[in-house]
Amino acid sequence: MKLPKIHIPIIEIPVVKKVKLFIKREDLINSQISGNKYWKLFFNINNYIEKNPENPAIITFGGAFSNHISAVSAVGKMLNIPSLGIIRGEELQDKWRDNPTLVFAEKNGMSFRFVTREEYRDKEKLIQSLQEEFPEALIVPEGGTNEDAVNGVKMMLNDETKDFDYLCTAVGTGGTIAGILKFCEDNQKVIGFKAVKDSSLENKIFELTLKRNFDLIDSSFGGYGKINDENIRFINGFKERYGIPLEPIYTGKMMQRIFELIDEGYFPENSRILCFHTGGLQGIEGANLLLRKQNRNLII
Repeated sequence: MKLPKIHIPIIEIPVVKKVKLFIKREDLINSQISGNKYWKLFFNINNYIEKNPENPAIITFGGAFSNHISAVSAVGKMLNIPSLGIIRGEELQDKWRDNPTLVFAEKNGMSFRFVTREEYRDKEKLIQSLQEEFPEALIVPEGGTNEDAVNGVKMMLNDETKDFDYLCTAVGTGGTIAGILKFCEDNQKVIGFKAVKDSSLENKIFELTLKRNFDLIDSSFGGYGKINDENIRFINGFKERYGIPLEPIYTGKMMQRIFELIDEGYFPENSRILCFHTGGLQGIEGANLLLRKQNRNLII
């Protein structure tokens, strides 16, 4: 059994300004393996299964609320492949059952190893050790970003996406924007909305594509994982108005920034703008948990 190809709808988002705004609902791919995570795993998993049909196993990395950890665990359950998550933060060892993402992953059959942040940063050493211990396993990098992931993102593009002037995506590790940039039309402008303040992202994307004809725009709104009341009001208002849920780390912040850019006249008149909804809705439960702990009045 492999991950299947799936067709995703494009929906227009009515705006008053003189541009046309659309969103591609990659979040609808699968209720548990949604958005770009599905496509970034598509070739990683399928190519691995072809080469290793007997006794497969998947190992990957992530933080406490990682969409990637959640998605890999769901793939493991779907395809009956054991999975192991290397989780950043040894302090989670005794309290991970309070974390909805890790509880979900464990229910999918994922096992965990909790490592210190220092160990986690030294990925080269960590991967080498894991390869020695599990020589037959597929080791997928944090966020799923590698050459197979970039090629998988090609599946987010089709004949329908060729009609747009701007292609917009949230950016974490750079794999999704790299895939869009690599396979889009030459006349299309690709814009990445950074969820994290990472000055190395531009070079990472270039290394994956050998292209520099893209823009990166900060949409971190105070930093990765930071959620302010304005973000929450935008996300809730967007869902109420358009019926589309957004999560607060990536797509929610991207859409908020795009609306700001439209108001500022960033996009030329009559531009056709396509935004990719990269899923991650599983993170809403964890975000609300943190908001309640902070005694915030607003939740998503």
